[in-house]
Amino acid sequence: MIKLEHANVTVSDPHATAGWLARVFGWKTRWEGPAKMGGYSVHVGTEEQYIALFNPGDAEPAESDRYRRVGWLNHLAVFTDEDIDAVESRVKDAGFSPINHGDYAPGRRFYFLDGDGIEWEVASHQGVAA
Repeated sequence: MIKLEHANVTVSDPHATAGWLARVFGWKTRWEGPAKMGGYSVHVGTEEQYIALFNPGDAEPAESDRYRRVGWLNHLAVFTDEDIDAVESRVKDAGFSPINHGDYAPGRRFYFLDGDGIEWEVASHQGVAA
């Protein structure tokens, strides 16, 4: 079986992003240190999977029309077995605004944009509210 091990994204502040990821999702920093192009990376996640948070030292803001740009990352998705409303509460506590709530077979999901404009999806197989 092949599974995704990590994704690497450019962020404005790897430490700040790692901080809110730890608070919201309960992840841990696995490694951090100097990276290519004179940059710095922080790897945050679980023992098996993580997000590599990279900053080259001269990062520029993203373009606004993300979903129309070929080769662009549209969003990162996480799955939770815990109460999705509790995760949404932590997202709000971290200063982000949940958007685009939806029900799907077999559960619920919502999205939010972080401070760098990266879109995150939180999904769960919890039953759809009646």
